[in-house]
Amino acid sequence: MTQNSRIFECGGLICPICGRELAQSGGSLVCAGRHTYDIARQGYVNLLPVQRKHSLAPGDTPEMLAARREFLNEGHYSAIRADVIAALDENCRHSDSVTICDVGCGEGYYTAGFLRHFPAARIIGADISKAAVRMASSRTRDISWITATASHLPVADEFADAVTAVFSLVCEEEFARILRPGGIVAEVTAGTSHLIELKRVIYDDLFEQHKRPKPPQGFLRETGCELKSFRMTLDNRQLRQLLLMTPHTLRVRPENRARLEVLPSLDLTVEYFVRILQKP
Repeated sequence: MTQNSRIFECGGLICPICGRELAQSGGSLVCAGRHTYDIARQGYVNLLPVQRKHSLAPGDTPEMLAARREFLNEGHYSAIRADVIAALDENCRHSDSVTICDVGCGEGYYTAGFLRHFPAARIIGADISKAAVRMASSRTRDISWITATASHLPVADEFADAVTAVFSLVCEEEFARILRPGGIVAEVTAGTSHLIELKRVIYDDLFEQHKRPKPPQGFLRETGCELKSFRMTLDNRQLRQLLLMTPHTLRVRPENRARLEVLPSLDLTVEYFVRILQKP
C-alpha cells in the first residue's frame, strides 16, 4: 500500500460498474461485488471503465498538462482560484470540514488550493485523463485523486457539500445526484472577451459569441452569476504555454501559430463567469 493512500478509507466512492460502495483493502478499493481497483503507487485510483473511455487516452495530453502546470504555478490564474474559494466560503456552512468534489481537476492546481484553504476538508479530484490525475497526485496525497468521467462520477448519492467545475464540463443531473440538499456547484466558464487578443492572433476570423451560461435544466437552481475580469501581460514563453494548455492548440493553423511565436509579448483580457447552482 502506498504511503498516505489511507485517504481512500474516508469512503464516499462507489464502484463504477455496479454502484456498490468501495472500501479500502490493502492497496486496493473493493466493492461487495468483488470488483477491485488498485491504488497506484503515485496515490490515485483509476475508476474509469473501458466502455466509458471513448478513446484510448481521453482528456488532455501530457504536453498540454505540463504546459498548464507551469503556467498555473506561476500564478497567472490565482485570482480565479481565489474567486472559487470565496464562493465556497460564502455558500458552504461548515466550510472547515466541507466535502468537495472537483470535477475536471486537471493537473490539480485548483484542487490543491482548495485543500490549503480548507485543510480539514474531504476533497475528491476527478478527471477523465489518467495522465492528469497522475500528475495531480504529485501535488498532495491528502486528496482522493480518481480517474473518472463527469457524466458518471463514482461518488455516492448526496455525499458532497460542493462540486467545483473550473473551465470543465458541467453535468447538471449527475452533480445534483452527488450533492446533499442545499449543496452547491461553483462553476467557472469563459466570458465573451476571454483571451480575445490571443484569438485575434491565432484565428483569421472571429465570430461574436455571448457566453453567459445557459439556465439550469431543473435539477439545480441558479443563485448567483457574476462576470469577472482582469488584465495580464505575457511574454513569448508564457504565450506559448497558454496556447499549448488550451484546446485552441488543436485548432490553430501552422501559419497562425507562427504569428504567435514571434510576438515578444501580448496584453490579454481574462474574463470569466463564476456561477453558483444549488440543489433544492
